[in-house]
Amino acid sequence: MLRLTILAVGKLRPAFREVADQYLHRLQRYCPAEELEVREAGKAPTPAEALRQEGERLRGKIPSGSYVLALDREGDAWSSMALATRVGQWRDEGRSVVVLVGGSHGLDGELLRGARARWSLGPPTLPHELARVVAYEQLYRAWTILRGEPYHK
Repeated sequence: MLRLTILAVGKLRPAFREVADQYLHRLQRYCPAEELEVREAGKAPTPAEALRQEGERLRGKIPSGSYVLALDREGDAWSSMALATRVGQWRDEGRSVVVLVGGSHGLDGELLRGARARWSLGPPTLPHELARVVAYEQLYRAWTILRGEPYHK
């Protein structure tokens, strides 16, 4: 059975938290899904140092043997159908999948290079909080596609 972990930098503000929780709850109908957050490196002297510190925190939370998928604007943009196909493969393989969501500076380069796949939500740059919500929504949509269910708002 597919086990999904969203591993993200920072806490969501209340409006984003509410929507993310709705989609996380919907996802949990289809597979075990959880969200883990690591602290932002807000006091780091440079963005590069912030990325390094956040990368260490994220690496420490990735279960060994997991399929790591990094949210990255330079990654591959998948249609909802293509994502559903991938989710179906992960489900059929009984994968443990970790989706990495960076903070305001993105993700550490070492994490990006070590990821099995890099997923872009499209060409526009999104605030990291919104990107997390969109990722949840797309994962939920993928499950409804796989199951042939109508998409409910």
